[in-house]
Amino acid sequence: MKTGIIGTGLIGGSIALKLKEKNFTNFVYGIDQNEENLNKALELNIIDEKSDFEDGIRKADLIIVAIPVDSAKKILPDILDLINENQVVMDVGSTKSGIVNAIKNHPKRKRFVAFHPMWGTENSGPQAATTESFTGKAAVICNSEESDKNALATVEQLIQHLEMHPIYMQADAHDVHTAYISHISHITSYALANTVLEKEREEDRIFQLASSGFSSTVRLAKSHPEMWVPIFRQNKENVLDVLNEHISQLRKFKSALEKENFDYLEELIVNANKIRGILDK
Repeated sequence: MKTGIIGTGLIGGSIALKLKEKNFTNFVYGIDQNEENLNKALELNIIDEKSDFEDGIRKADLIIVAIPVDSAKKILPDILDLINENQVVMDVGSTKSGIVNAIKNHPKRKRFVAFHPMWGTENSGPQAATTESFTGKAAVICNSEESDKNALATVEQLIQHLEMHPIYMQADAHDVHTAYISHISHITSYALANTVLEKEREEDRIFQLASSGFSSTVRLAKSHPEMWVPIFRQNKENVLDVLNEHISQLRKFKSALEKENFDYLEELIVNANKIRGILDK
């Protein structure tokens, strides 16, 4: 199988490496507006050949769109215009409603599978790609009934080769859930980083005193805006809903401290500890 990767960064690069290692694909075309990323991906054997947009799509059996969600939403109709009835197109975006709605009336909609691998890091670029990225993680397929069975089967085989476990849901439900378990985490991390940078002017002190707890909490603040601003834009309503609840919870902690109500503070922490039983399963 020949694969075209549109976007040769962290996610696209990691998928390509794993699929080549598993012999799921025997040739990878790299398509990217960033020439530096393309050259690095070629150097690292993530891709086998640099290609322009139309040529790479026409030659590939499977096209994987691994670019920011705003850009993916814009170019997916153009990609579907170029493919035949045997090719498969999939994306890897963190939001899904905008993507599936953008192509819902396209005559080749059934050749597309909406996919979200539940993995990522704060790093970017092909140099951050790794073959073991997805092992054991969830692979979400959205609106599977809107895809041809053989197109869906191809993506399910890809998931198996990535060593992930598939989960099926509707795009709207996906966007609500990811707002809670992913998108709010990034906003919180950005806000905490800005809080510390505003209050702690001595950068050396931050470095000297930063514990593993602080470092892990603020790690996501190193994630690039080129990826996350489009995600927040696409999932704005869900993120705002979660953010309002998060602010409400912060106010409870603030109120408990202001009123020196340490019994209530303990209640809040004990209730939060319930998350351990969920995450440790």
